[in-house]
Amino acid sequence: MARRILVVDDEPSIRELLRAYLEADGFEVVLAGTGADALHEATESQDPPDLVLLDIGLPDLDGLEVLRILRRTSDVYVILVTARAEEVDRIIGLSGGADDYVTKPFSPREVVARVRTVLRRSRIPEGEDPTGGGRGGPLTFVGLTIDESRREITRNGSPVSLSALEFDLLRALARSPGRVFSRAQLLEEVWGYDFYGDERVVDVHVRSIRSALGDDAVAPELIATVRGVGYKFIGEPSSAGPGRGGST
Repeated sequence: MARRILVVDDEPSIRELLRAYLEADGFEVVLAGTGADALHEATESQDPPDLVLLDIGLPDLDGLEVLRILRRTSDVYVILVTARAEEVDRIIGLSGGADDYVTKPFSPREVVARVRTVLRRSRIPEGEDPTGGGRGGPLTFVGLTIDESRREITRNGSPVSLSALEFDLLRALARSPGRVFSRAQLLEEVWGYDFYGDERVVDVHVRSIRSALGDDAVAPELIATVRGVGYKFIGEPSSAGPGRGGST
């Protein structure tokens, strides 16, 4: 079945251009010209999209506000499209749960490549049992449980909400406690080897994860920064064993 892409842009020419390239690559495409229409298609449609290409400069709701509303109820993949080249827009957008960004003017072929890269991140990792078996049970640490099969996280007994990409990033780190990952390694592991963006996108998402988990970057309990290299997971395994089974 073709993956469904929602293209949101107030310029009809851009919508039709992206539709043509995406459909030529085998995707099913739905179009929206306003934030309100985008939210309707993404949250109320009987056939919701697998990914949203979301322009920031919309005539009614700002694209970042659309993203924030989406993230309250959905972990649909989101690629922001913006004509604002300033770094602050990119950082704000990614901190809000976007999976990638594209700046105008763009190459339609590059947009299609990025869509494919983002969709390559399976919601249930390849080879895992979607009924709950996972790779041997939840990853459990003191104060933290990561249920891979259900894609649920609890911190000190309370549920934690992360975007799909943030979940994948945290899981990648937690699967190898103590291992130092460079930013490039995390980009390849989580974003895909052909990610086009800046390595600093990893820093943005780590900050977002830390904020959601209540983990202090200065005195971390879960994710430590390795200066000049990247990050490592330092969570203490639960009494049930090295990160598998048991509870917090």
